[in-house]
Amino acid sequence: MTRARERTVATLIVVAIGVLYGLYWLPVRQIAEMGLPGAWGTAAITLAGTALLIPRILRRPEELWQADPLALASVALGGAAFALYSIGFVYGHVAMIILLWFLTPVWSTLITRFILGWPTTKLRLWAIFTGLAGLFVMLGAGGQVPLPGNIGEWMALLAGMVWAVATTGIRTRPEMPPIAAGFVFTAGAALCSLAIAPFLASWPDFSAINNPAAMIPVAIGTGGLWWGFAMAALVWAAARLDPARVGILLMAEVLIGSATAAVWAGETLSSTQVVGGALVLVAGVLEVWPTRRNAVT
Repeated sequence: MTRARERTVATLIVVAIGVLYGLYWLPVRQIAEMGLPGAWGTAAITLAGTALLIPRILRRPEELWQADPLALASVALGGAAFALYSIGFVYGHVAMIILLWFLTPVWSTLITRFILGWPTTKLRLWAIFTGLAGLFVMLGAGGQVPLPGNIGEWMALLAGMVWAVATTGIRTRPEMPPIAAGFVFTAGAALCSLAIAPFLASWPDFSAINNPAAMIPVAIGTGGLWWGFAMAALVWAAARLDPARVGILLMAEVLIGSATAAVWAGETLSSTQVVGGALVLVAGVLEVWPTRRNAVT
């Protein structure tokens, strides 16, 4: 496969995963309602996803121990970022969680410019300004201090920052095989979820779980589809695209997530929040707008 074709396939994969993740909040909240509150539900999902990948890893364990250590750390960090994002859906407004996550391109550009020293175009500097302006407008809606309003929003904001670091590491280190990357990703998410869970909710009362026979398939199916298959594909695609481009292509999630939350959960944004969200999306578009001149070195 040529590099151009690889980039095309990677682009299509990221868009498809964005659509899929626009629906991710549904099983997360369903599991919470069944009796696994807080981060415990995400822990169950990610442990299921990790377990499903173990047989594949046991066939080729060398894919793990021969991998670049920083690549392993970057992929695991990416899993931790998605775990924070997943947990945020339990505590926050779906559309706000998604939009705060999509400040990722801003953080990615800041990292590549000021830490890695990569040239940055003036257009991308405007993208940073626009994205941060959108953040302040969204969080300051109603006249309050422009800070996250609940733990879910804090987690989404932190998740986007951590994901920017992770994708930059994935991009700059030797590539990992997709299955091995998916395993490390879900394992990193599981460890993060288990570490956070006791601080957010008490140990779940398994005797009070509503219909465990139904919850187990939901956890396994969510872990297999969203964390096993989708994450292995995303890590493969992220290694072939710029970090900022990965962020913008995933924006299909914003439309799907906001629309489904409005229809099925009755969650809508205020007009001010819509304006702030629009600025965040514009910033994402500016991040990948074709340009060859006016680079700031």
